Amino acid sequence: MKVGVVGCGGMGHVHARSYANMKEAELVGVCDLDAELAEELARETGTRAFASFEAMLEAADPEAVSIALPSYLHKEAVLKAAAAGKHVICEKPVALTLEETDEMIAACEAQGVRLFIGHVVRFFPEYEQLKRDVDAGRIGEPGVAHAKRAGSHPGRWFKDEALSGGVIVDMMIHDIDFMRWAFGEVKSVFAMNKANAEMDYALVTLQFRSGAAANLEAFWGDPGSFRYSAELAGSKGLIRLDSAASASLHVRASAARRQDSPFAEIPKSPGAQSPFERELAHFLACIRDGAEPRVTARDAREALRIALAALASVRTGQAIEL
Repeated sequence: MKVGVVGCGGMGHVHARSYANMKEAELVGVCDLDAELAEELARETGTRAFASFEAMLEAADPEAVSIALPSYLHKEAVLKAAAAGKHVICEKPVALTLEETDEMIAACEAQGVRLFIGHVVRFFPEYEQLKRDVDAGRIGEPGVAHAKRAGSHPGRWFKDEALSGGVIVDMMIHDIDFMRWAFGEVKSVFAMNKANAEMDYALVTLQFRSGAAANLEAFWGDPGSFRYSAELAGSKGLIRLDSAASASLHVRASAARRQDSPFAEIPKSPGAQSPFERELAHFLACIRDGAEPRVTARDAREALRIALAALASVRTGQAIEL
């Protein structure tokens, strides 16, 4: 399947490298307004570089495109791809508002193309195992969950909540989506947030319709490497994961030296195959076979709705009923 990548930043590199490694995909082009960045990634992955999305669509004619642009640019790019009759794989969050999301979903449906959103945590092997254990009843009736996600502050446009949604919409949305996948629909949201030029910390409590609850933490500005953990408890037991648990010594130096990096930090999994590559291969298979994806555009919309409710809770100091 012929695939093009829009945006050659950190996630654009991940997508392009993944496609270049796949037998089932042919990377036919990458594009970015930064011509040097596009040329560098094209050389690395053995494809063509383009300075505009339109030029790539016309010259390379991909069957599907990966949108790896900043969040505030997702809608425009998805609508452009749909209008050209291209299937779309878009990074999370799907958009920054529900209105934009609905417009994107409607445009893809009207053009008869598929829209996939990259909630990659569902493709991390350890999170897949958590989900299987919950579904198999190993912890009994789910009661309470905790999840943490922390890393250096990505800086740049991420600092502007109007462009990124802040740490809740951009990073915590991973755990919001996973907890909804594991525990079902959310009933209410309560949130607290502290942000300044150096850090963005959020604590969100979700109450599920089942009666279970989840406490989620997300932190930009944490020293050391990106890390994540989760713990799910129920009437019969508890299961947990911790990305840092395999190390016997932890040294956390200041993250300030990484502030000049042009890319945000990308989470890694101990699995032999990249979760991002597994995710993208799954989406391509869904296009080829007409199958339903593990995470749908509607799932991504609901994760965004919960994240936006958390922001509303931060503003009002009140729990938000869904």
